[in-house]
Amino acid sequence: MAVLKRILSEPLLHFLVLALAIFGIYAVLNPASSQRTGQIVVSSGRVEQLAERFARTWQRAPSPTELKALVDDFVKEEVYYREALALGLDKDDTLIRRRLRLKLEFLSEAEADSRVPTDEQLSAYILANPRRFEIDPKVAFRQIFFDPARRGNKITQDIASALEALRATPDMELAEAGDATLLPAEFPLTDAANIGHSFGSGFSDAIAKAPAGTWLGPISSAYGLHLVLVMERSAASTPPLADIRSAVIREWTNARRKEIEDARFNRLLSRYHVRIELPKQAGERR
Repeated sequence: MAVLKRILSEPLLHFLVLALAIFGIYAVLNPASSQRTGQIVVSSGRVEQLAERFARTWQRAPSPTELKALVDDFVKEEVYYREALALGLDKDDTLIRRRLRLKLEFLSEAEADSRVPTDEQLSAYILANPRRFEIDPKVAFRQIFFDPARRGNKITQDIASALEALRATPDMELAEAGDATLLPAEFPLTDAANIGHSFGSGFSDAIAKAPAGTWLGPISSAYGLHLVLVMERSAASTPPLADIRSAVIREWTNARRKEIEDARFNRLLSRYHVRIELPKQAGERR
């Protein structure tokens, strides 16, 4: 008993017991730290992957020394990765959070990209989204240009005389009626966007409303005034699937990707209770 009492009174024993208690508490609070001595296995498949990545970059296979360096670097990265997780360095890091989010979103993209749509699915998608594939209406027309800088105050009278002559003699030479310009005298079937690019949006809007088969004007453009004859119109239309297959597949895949991503997120979200604490307005603070 005397010996036992002397041992129990030793300060060294007290220190050892205290150290073990602290270590035990730390192990409970940081369970990942007890796993830091876990095994790291560099499989043959991983070694082949490292060698293939090297070959794609340098257009040759790595030497034994280079391959060993690649493996050593992988092991170093794995050790640092595990230690960083054990220390909680991944917590509250915006870059890591975004990277992990992207990885989950890539899963949805891979699932959508792996699916090949049928013609029935593509046709149904066109019917549900006609405006995405519709060809805009087009107009074919002739135009005669009148230069305000050249004609001055006479331009209104000159245009009225030319318009009367054109209506009386539809086959007269257009060049005789107006002024020289680099703009074509005749435009084949052209959509509103391209007409607006050449003449301005105001001119394009006027052409869209103009009746076909008769000369009319004047219509203002970015250059001056014009007399216009609308010769032909084509209504908006949707091309057949065979002509726009690649575009439809692209849009269909994008839509499927969003559906899959939304469904996956909603499943994950259902596991959580979300509480949002909004900041008080300045007037509400006390």
